[in-house]
Amino acid sequence: MLLHTLDWIIIAIFFAIVLGIGWVASRTAGQSSEEYFLGGRGMPWWLLGVSMVACTFSADTPNLVTGFVRESGVSKNWAWWAFLITGMVTVFIYARLWRKSRVNTDLEFYEIRYGGKLASFLRGFRAIYLGVFFNTLIMGSVTLAAIKIGAVMLGLEPWVVVVGASIVVVIYASLGGIKGVVWADFFQYGIAMFGAVYAAYVAVSQPEVGSLSELMSNPIIADKISVIPDFSSASVWVPLLLIPLAVQWWAVWYPGAEPGGGGYIAQRMLSAKDEKNAIGATLLFNFAHYALRPWPWIIVALASMVIYPDLDSIHAEFPDIDPTYLKDDIAYPVMLAKLGTGWIGLVVASIIAAYMSTIGTHLNWGSSYFVNDFYKRFLKPDATDKQMVAMGRWTTVLLMIIAGFLSLYVLDNATQAFNILLLSGAGSGAIYLLRWFWWRINAITEITAMIVATVVAFVLVLGVDDATVATEVLDGFTMKLLITVGVVTVSWVSVTLLTRPENAQVLRNFYRLTRPGGPGWRRVVEEARADNDPCDHGEGVVWQMPLQVLLIFIGLVSVYSALFSIGSFVYQDVWLGVCLAAVSLLSTVALFKVFGKLKF
Repeated sequence: MLLHTLDWIIIAIFFAIVLGIGWVASRTAGQSSEEYFLGGRGMPWWLLGVSMVACTFSADTPNLVTGFVRESGVSKNWAWWAFLITGMVTVFIYARLWRKSRVNTDLEFYEIRYGGKLASFLRGFRAIYLGVFFNTLIMGSVTLAAIKIGAVMLGLEPWVVVVGASIVVVIYASLGGIKGVVWADFFQYGIAMFGAVYAAYVAVSQPEVGSLSELMSNPIIADKISVIPDFSSASVWVPLLLIPLAVQWWAVWYPGAEPGGGGYIAQRMLSAKDEKNAIGATLLFNFAHYALRPWPWIIVALASMVIYPDLDSIHAEFPDIDPTYLKDDIAYPVMLAKLGTGWIGLVVASIIAAYMSTIGTHLNWGSSYFVNDFYKRFLKPDATDKQMVAMGRWTTVLLMIIAGFLSLYVLDNATQAFNILLLSGAGSGAIYLLRWFWWRINAITEITAMIVATVVAFVLVLGVDDATVATEVLDGFTMKLLITVGVVTVSWVSVTLLTRPENAQVLRNFYRLTRPGGPGWRRVVEEARADNDPCDHGEGVVWQMPLQVLLIFIGLVSVYSALFSIGSFVYQDVWLGVCLAAVSLLSTVALFKVFGKLKF
């Protein structure tokens, strides 16, 4: 065990503060289900934005990035950097629509956008499918990272880590509801970010590394350091850069980066005071998530390759690590073992903070699905607020138990879970983008995509070896992703055009509530006017999509420039860093000027 008395004192203080936040929030959280799950819809953009980035700053993310870098180089991070496009689309197009919808969860959307029994089925099924299956898979992956950190730094058995971590996070998440989670996120994010930066500083200070400049010139990492894949080889740049930028961002449903917004990101937007606060929160989230956080983890990953060039070298120094968990992603907690007394306690607290932020969010989000979209909707329609809050707390405990089981007996590395999630959601992303703007999409569209994606993913994962579908350019998993996207997209488009549209009154009510505008609703609007039942209040809706697309483009330039500006300074290319910083600053100024022209 690497921790000493001072380290334990620091960790104990951290736990006391977090539990105190949960206790204070509990005094109002139990007043109603809206308070418990949405904080009374009165939360400011800065608090929600920090909460969004904190809950994606999970304990498994540094492990995931470390695994990416060690396995395929820095450029492998385009697998998630590409989701910035999704994020900016959510910021400037969908955030305001979600806030105007006034739903309690994004699953409630199904019964305002679609009608009849199919809409009800879709809402109830997705409550279990996403709130339990997908949600616990994510939490299991995060808890797996906690197991690896506990094994390396504390010498703890996996079950001890799972039980210990679960008890603490369940207490504060169930006590305070969304307010407890969000305020704890605000406190935990600062600690987590400081811990990541200090861990990077210690990593480059190791004798084997020397310094940051020596690290960047070390031949051991020469073939891993490039941010842009090697364009001389299509088998490298096509799967690492082209596929994520051209296909993955719009075609794949992935938690935290859902096309059109969804999940706990939608929950935060629905908790905002108004449309502007919803937009501000998601903008802050995307900037912090993509531009500020990656480089400390990347530095640690590169340094780990110098000190531990292979898994055998890690195992030689840490022989007690269970071989099941000995993957490249364990190099991050191994590097944290280099920290000194006091500092190691603070950084362990930062990792615990990252873990608790993510798990707390997923527990509240998953329980909101179960309680609002399954329990109250189908099992007990007359449930009181007190009963809903109580059920939310019991569901929180159940979800944590399932996640602990997955982490102990099913998952073995962060990349594995990442790939499972990507493939399971492939092909359905375009529906989540278009359903707000094309009246023709119906409930059968979404049911078809969900069923076909599940069946195709099941067949490809269990019945088809990667080598069977791999080509000279694309690896097996990328081919499986493209096959799934193609089959699912063709299926849902065909079914949409061959089935009846939604009831006209359902479509008019949805348009009247959210007023998305655009040519995709022209037929519905015109028919409503002809029937003397105008759904645009007789005023029409200003179509601001060209301005919104411009904002998306400027936002991408701003954040990507900031991301690579920081990277240039890390790589010791000061002039490029200064130039990119200037581009980021100028584009940010332009962003706010153009944003001021949007009408609300």
